[in-house]
Amino acid sequence: MLEEAARSVRRVVPDILVRHDPSPDGVDAVPVVFDSPHSGSVYPSDFDFAAPVDVMRRAEDAFVDELFASAPAHGAALLAALFPRSYVDPNRHEHEIDTLLLNEPWPHPIVHSHRSARGLGVVRRLVRATVAVYDRRLSVSEVQSRLARYHRPYHEELSAMIAEAHGRFGIVWHLNCHSMKSTAKGRVRDDFVLGDRDGTTCAPEFTDLVASTLRGFGYSVSLNHPFKGAEIVTRHGDPAAGRHSLQIEINRGLYMDEARIEKNSDFRALKQDIDRLIVGIASHARGRAVS
Repeated sequence: MLEEAARSVRRVVPDILVRHDPSPDGVDAVPVVFDSPHSGSVYPSDFDFAAPVDVMRRAEDAFVDELFASAPAHGAALLAALFPRSYVDPNRHEHEIDTLLLNEPWPHPIVHSHRSARGLGVVRRLVRATVAVYDRRLSVSEVQSRLARYHRPYHEELSAMIAEAHGRFGIVWHLNCHSMKSTAKGRVRDDFVLGDRDGTTCAPEFTDLVASTLRGFGYSVSLNHPFKGAEIVTRHGDPAAGRHSLQIEINRGLYMDEARIEKNSDFRALKQDIDRLIVGIASHARGRAVS
């Protein structure tokens, strides 16, 4: 991490986000942006959650920002949230509200979704199907404060990074990086799941490039199932305008002990493969960018 940090220009908004751009002294920049919206573990002092800390932490995409930390060394930019998704989730629309969470009516139109209906809206009501985050209901002002202080600044920074790359090169590739539980309903998930909203947020050739690269490394890859991508790729993906956004989910069993939230002995090997993936994506972008 120290070596990778030395090869990047770092911008930190305390408790909110950290941005890494390629060093001017390093490799030439490419129009590629990575973001990790769920790897944050700086819990705000006003969170006031009631669920056990170890259960809360399992909602994090722990270490995903580290897996992609070499991006600036290969000319790409990287953004990571510092706050936890359970506090406010950048990958949800800001009006994706679970009304059961609130002690008063939401004063704006509500974006209804299957996620908010399950207690997993922009501010979570549940951390597990039967485990409540709070022992109380929240006020509208509490939720609005989280949106203003954390959710919007993250999106503003990501939008700026994507716009800067697009403005310079006429095209941009954006990868929205996540991790997923290794199993679901007793079945082991694939190693990676790529989501492009059924081909609507990025060109199929880019999805195919990432999928074929990972399969070439020996990993299993599924497309748009069980994760198609959510608010971030929907908001930023516009292939017709040269803005390609792809969500990538990594099976946590590949690199960490999910119960302990600790890296396992395979972390280094996976990171090396992610580094190779980043190189391939940067090469793809370099060959197609207009400078």
